[in-house]
Amino acid sequence: MTGIDIHVVTADDIDDLLVSVAGLFREDAGTHDSTMDITWPARGGAEYYGGLVGTDDCLLTVARAGTATVGHLVGKLQAPGDLRPVAVAVLESIRVDPAARGSGVGSRLVEHFLAWARANGASHASVSAYAANDGAQRFYRRHGFAPMSVTLRRDL
Repeated sequence: MTGIDIHVVTADDIDDLLVSVAGLFREDAGTHDSTMDITWPARGGAEYYGGLVGTDDCLLTVARAGTATVGHLVGKLQAPGDLRPVAVAVLESIRVDPAARGSGVGSRLVEHFLAWARANGASHASVSAYAANDGAQRFYRRHGFAPMSVTLRRDL
């Protein structure tokens, strides 16, 4: 897909970001996690993401093809601390519209995130994916991410 622009989100872009985030909740959590409230973006997303706009430790981006939003990425920087004395960039959320998948949009978003992470002093980047989401795991591995930990869950 040609003509893709990776745009840092401003307050004017929150609605476009929320449409993509809502799609992620429906497609990913809605498929892989029955305990997740997939309506949260409509109820709490504007306040949450609006509060992150313009902060130094957060990256909010949308991918656009012309005027159409075809994806998003949310990244956060975890500052060094006593337990982990290095900065870590966390890829919190990413989605590419189904019609744009396979066209390089996701790769462009991840490359932008990794450049931002390096520029902000992160020594590592991390991302989580549902164990059943094989496609996401393959995508992250293609971009140099490797498994680090496993979370196990059981119903009570």
